[in-house]
Amino acid sequence: MTEAANHKAEIYYYDIGDYLSREQKLDIITNFKSMENLPFTRLTPNEHGDWISQRNDKFGTWISIGDKENKNNKSTFFMPVYSRGLATARDSWCYCFSKKQLERQMHLSIDFYNEQRKLFANEKAKNPTANARAFVSYDDSKLSWNRGILNYCEKNKTIDFEDDSVRLSLYRPFCKQNSYFNVAMNDMTYQLDKHFPSPNAKNLVICTKGVGDKDFSCLISDHLPDLQVNFNGQCFPLYWYETIEPEQNSLFGDDAQIVRHEAVSDFILERAQGKYGNKVQKEDIFYYVYGILHSKSYRKTFSADLKKMLPRIPLISDYEKFWAFSKAGRELANLHLNYEQIAAYPDTTIESLENKEYASLNSKNTPGDELLVAEKPKAGTSNSEYEYYEVQQMKFPKKGQKDTIIYNHYHTVKNIPEKAYEYVVNGKSAIEWIMERYAVTTDKKSGITNNPNDWSKEHEKPRYILDLLLSIINVSVQTVDIVNTLPDVEWEKE
Repeated sequence: MTEAANHKAEIYYYDIGDYLSREQKLDIITNFKSMENLPFTRLTPNEHGDWISQRNDKFGTWISIGDKENKNNKSTFFMPVYSRGLATARDSWCYCFSKKQLERQMHLSIDFYNEQRKLFANEKAKNPTANARAFVSYDDSKLSWNRGILNYCEKNKTIDFEDDSVRLSLYRPFCKQNSYFNVAMNDMTYQLDKHFPSPNAKNLVICTKGVGDKDFSCLISDHLPDLQVNFNGQCFPLYWYETIEPEQNSLFGDDAQIVRHEAVSDFILERAQGKYGNKVQKEDIFYYVYGILHSKSYRKTFSADLKKMLPRIPLISDYEKFWAFSKAGRELANLHLNYEQIAAYPDTTIESLENKEYASLNSKNTPGDELLVAEKPKAGTSNSEYEYYEVQQMKFPKKGQKDTIIYNHYHTVKNIPEKAYEYVVNGKSAIEWIMERYAVTTDKKSGITNNPNDWSKEHEKPRYILDLLLSIINVSVQTVDIVNTLPDVEWEKE
């Protein structure tokens, strides 16, 4: 063998930095004049095979929030009933701001499926080698076919519209939509039926980011969560529900019973009570987890680990800090669950043009008053009021100017504090999630238009979206304030 063949390759690396544009990266490289001037670091992989962003050994010594590899492992924070979020594979059909439109489009889609199923069954009777994938009509304006629903067709399974499948869901951070939660019409429902077995089942779930390169974040929800509320998210519930079917030969025609269980493990409760006393209950631990997962120092110290595995969390040695994290977790949860009820940030202002048609109907306003946004909506209000507050697409006045948001032709929100944009969930500030999601969109394949203003109309709240934006600004500021007061922890010593 030649000398070159015997020589082992070496890999050198230079971290150019995060969150830079292509132009900024090129400028940095250009300033070094030559590749030889770059301060490269020679890479050596660790025992996990990590070349860069190497994991912290301390992280691996803590208790896992859950064990994906071994669901029989009870030595975790949560019982093995946690789940990924809902993956429909046909979001334009299965999600909608309008409940009425969702029901119409699901009826249309299900009816089309059943028509195709019957046609295929007839074909199969004549030709046993017929294949549903090759036979069905691929009309994206009526149904989005995938492997699951093609298998239903192959087996000649009827699909019926089910009223109980219409649920309220958290589609993206701080964006609720109506959804159709149904094993036949969704690609993957995972274990979500154990979290939200019926429309009336109450629960809380902590949605953490799944494995991947995005920075870690988490968000709590009391509604059915989509998979992308947090990137490929895993959802850890406060409760899980068990459905107990009646005995087959029961004389009394009993209905199935739904029994609620606590999802925080007995193992972690015993550990926590041994450390902090019997005052600690499972709900305290649940909020402790939510508090810890918001710690900036925790996220920074273990950023590499949190990209490659589920969170591991210590029961910290300091009694007072445990309760501080649990209390902060409750406060954050209250903000993030009840965000619609949070008042507008006090220093934010709204500049509004007068809608003369709306103003003429608003006789209670002082003559000449142009700032009509303070007027609260009333049930049965006129179309002109809905038009006054409807959105098409919110935007900033120009790139980089985020203290102002142009809400629509009539309203501009000003004096938004820079601090509000520090609250980031799933890779984007909460404010920018509202701007992105509360826009009128039309899906190219299905032709379905999803209009957030329909939510305002069906809930008889013309100002809903504007008030939501104002609330989220305040939620963001308060979140940042709470996170900044979380206890300092020497993680390496825990």
